[in-house]
Amino acid sequence: MSEHNQIDLVELRASSPEERDRLTEFYAKSFGWKYTDWGELYSDTHDSGLTSGIDVEPKQSNKTLVVIYSNNLDASMKTIVDAGGEIAVETYEFPGGKRFHFHDPVGNEIAVWSDK
Repeated sequence: MSEHNQIDLVELRASSPEERDRLTEFYAKSFGWKYTDWGELYSDTHDSGLTSGIDVEPKQSNKTLVVIYSNNLDASMKTIVDAGGEIAVETYEFPGGKRFHFHDPVGNEIAVWSDK
C-alpha cells in the first residue's frame, strides 16, 4: 500500500519499446521478476521488493528515477517549490493516477505521484 511521502517506486529507463522488452526479459531471467505491460511504453513488477518499473523515455534513458507517493499532489508540489525544488515536468495523468517531476537543489530528478 502506498504511503504519503515515502518512496513508492523506482523506475529504470529504456530508450525504446524494444529496449524495454530486453530489460524485462533480463530481469525476469536474472531474478525471476514477472512484469505487467501497460502498453508499449511501460512495464512494472511487484516482485522486486519495492515496486519497480521500466519506462520508455528516449530523452532520459539510462537514468534511474525515484518516485515518491503523495496523497495530495498539489500540496506536495507547493512544499517542494517552497523548499527550493524546480518543477521539471508539469503534472500529467496516466492510467491509475497523475504525477509531476522536479529537480532537487543539486539536479537529481525525482517524481511524485498520486492516485487521488
